[in-house]
Amino acid sequence: MASPYFRHHRSVITRSGDQHFASSLRSKLTSRRSNVWPVSCVAVKVEEKEEDAKVVEQRPSSAPLATGDCQPERETLASSPRSRSRTRLKVEYDQHEGAEHWEPPEWKKQWGYLREMRSGRNAPVDNMGAEKCYDSQAPAHVGVLSFQSLHNCSKTFMRFLLLATLLVQVRRFQVLVSLMLSSQTKDQVTAAAMEKLRAHGCTVENILTTDDAALENLIYPVGFWRTKVKYLKQTSAMLQKDFAGDIPDSVQGLIGLPGIGPKMAHLAMDIAWDQVSGIGVDTHVHRISNRLGWLKKPSKNAEETRKALEEWLPRELWSEINWLLVGFGQRVCLPVHPLCSVCLNQYSCPSAHKTSPTKRPKAGAPLAPDPASSFTTKTEQSILKDERMKKEPLASLVCPTAQRRLRK
Repeated sequence: MASPYFRHHRSVITRSGDQHFASSLRSKLTSRRSNVWPVSCVAVKVEEKEEDAKVVEQRPSSAPLATGDCQPERETLASSPRSRSRTRLKVEYDQHEGAEHWEPPEWKKQWGYLREMRSGRNAPVDNMGAEKCYDSQAPAHVGVLSFQSLHNCSKTFMRFLLLATLLVQVRRFQVLVSLMLSSQTKDQVTAAAMEKLRAHGCTVENILTTDDAALENLIYPVGFWRTKVKYLKQTSAMLQKDFAGDIPDSVQGLIGLPGIGPKMAHLAMDIAWDQVSGIGVDTHVHRISNRLGWLKKPSKNAEETRKALEEWLPRELWSEINWLLVGFGQRVCLPVHPLCSVCLNQYSCPSAHKTSPTKRPKAGAPLAPDPASSFTTKTEQSILKDERMKKEPLASLVCPTAQRRLRK
């Protein structure tokens, strides 16, 4: 009696058969992979799933099955391409390919207006910043001479060259000290403290020989003056031991000093060494950059702001942006109640008039802009109107309806 399996299923799929067909199948698949055209613009990964696709020829339905003899039929390869496992391609694109350069839409116009508003140079940073706190008699740079020229020079010239070199080192050290004292401190207080330090002798040797109490009296009332005295002592000791009394000439070396952060390091490289290594971002640059929409997304701290600005701002403007925004933040774009009514960027700034005061401060007030500045928005018509209002007596404070009732 025939098995019920053979009665209902006319075809049999088996894995035993001639090894010649399996080897030919593998060779065809290998040759097909080798003929694939290489793709150069993207990385292509081919994942193949190899299966042994073997189909047995079906017996005609009219032919009877043998009752006792059940032998597997001969295997043949499928000629149709659908019977083979299709190749799956996985395409991976490079993350940096096709990335567009982002920049604020109206930053060039805003930059021009900022230059116009800062042309008066009437902010505290213009007269009492780090560039104004060092000894002005010290030369900025001293040229390097060759060994042969030094050998031929007289002793008098050698003494002069040594003195000029020491003065340059003192100048760079005073720039670093002024930057350390300026943290969390107004420029007026920093300038007064630096003036007392220069009178005492603001050099590495004098800082080390002065006791802590005397230094505290010299730099008081700068912010965190006790902590800054400790940093001044530690920094002076490191400079004398590791840098022969001079300051490091790299950002990494400056950040390694106690009390020096990225902002101070980049500003010191710019002012002391005349090298632009990065943008010095303080609280004014951080605040105004977020207000103007100069960042792709709002930043939470100064270091995030620095990295975001350096991604799109041209390098030739890195040295100017600190001076530009610090003075603008001290005069117009104040931390609380900014004077948006006198700002030339009030129509393109996304933060304009959101936290500005309802009334403009009176002339002579501490927060009022300079009347002689070139960016005053008061027109001639408004001036004439104010003069006419001063001459004419003020009308009664009673409303017109009440006046008509009184006339009756």
